[in-house]
Amino acid sequence: MEKMPKWADVVLIPVISLLLATILSALVILAIGENPIEAVNLMVTGALGSTYGWGYTLYYATNFMFTGLAVAVAFHARLFNIGGEGQAMLGGLGVAMVCLYIPWPHWSIALVAAALGAALFGAAWAAIPAYLQAKRGSHIVITTIMFNFIAAAFLNYMLVNVMRPQGSQDPATARFPEAVHLPTFQSMFSTAENVMFRGAPANISFFVAILACVVVWALIWRTRLGYEIRSYGKTETGAVYAGISPVRITIIAMLISGGLAGLMAINNVMGEAERLVLNSTEGAGFIGIAVALMGRSHPFGVFLAALLFGFLYQGGAELALWTSIPRELIVVIQALVILFTGALDNMVRMPLEKLFLGLRKGAE
Repeated sequence: MEKMPKWADVVLIPVISLLLATILSALVILAIGENPIEAVNLMVTGALGSTYGWGYTLYYATNFMFTGLAVAVAFHARLFNIGGEGQAMLGGLGVAMVCLYIPWPHWSIALVAAALGAALFGAAWAAIPAYLQAKRGSHIVITTIMFNFIAAAFLNYMLVNVMRPQGSQDPATARFPEAVHLPTFQSMFSTAENVMFRGAPANISFFVAILACVVVWALIWRTRLGYEIRSYGKTETGAVYAGISPVRITIIAMLISGGLAGLMAINNVMGEAERLVLNSTEGAGFIGIAVALMGRSHPFGVFLAALLFGFLYQGGAELALWTSIPRELIVVIQALVILFTGALDNMVRMPLEKLFLGLRKGAE
């Protein structure tokens, strides 16, 4: 028998955790002499008060959807993939190679090819830790986090020594050809009389991210492979007894996870920068962990959590720009949300479980 209703686990616990993080953040803002109500109002206005703000919020949310889904798929197989940052970096390398070295007649064809390239490079970078975990017993947390550093060093070498244009001092590739530039929200939704999302980086990748949420939902809950992944994640002993191979599931789940993380590059590399630069991931791989935790590893939950963190990123940038609140404090506020929705989950869960158990006994 479940200790609490499913709706309480999916909705109530994240909402209470978010509320606690908000209260503590307000106290921190108050302690440095700023008005927390005005700060929240500025964050809401900056992130949601205009199409420009929405454009940045949805751009960040797109990144977090891909990395959140990547972590969520691994979670279902009881694997803690914290290598999304490196897998997204290598996904960017795949996108750059597809866009720079193959001539494309139209962005739509290039988008499909770039998505395949990004997923392939991201999956390849996840394959080695997956093999080491499945066949050699190396802990997936250790190997994936080490591969983040290796990916950063490898990308730095590629950009400085291999892919940098002749005569350029910037460690970045050349700009992608005009034919592969993705439609932005500004070009998609503006009219001659009303320009929307002016200058914001949100682009058609947002809809690809939503499609990825739907595909992951169908994979995990509507296919035999998804059933095997969830079964292995629930109980390895039972899964082995049912004929499910731990080696196969570990490698497949990590390949899917790495591919999803790599797909982030179609948004930040192909859609926004239109070239590959150093540190293009900007920590989105690590934010994906919090997004998956807060979203309870469900694609719809990941979608909502990604929107929340997109709001925090854009709202925090506006807060740092228009107030004396330092940028570092914005990072602290984001960290508090991650802390309460992830690491301190049991602080909210355990009292609620006792409450619902007491209510159930009282009803009997």
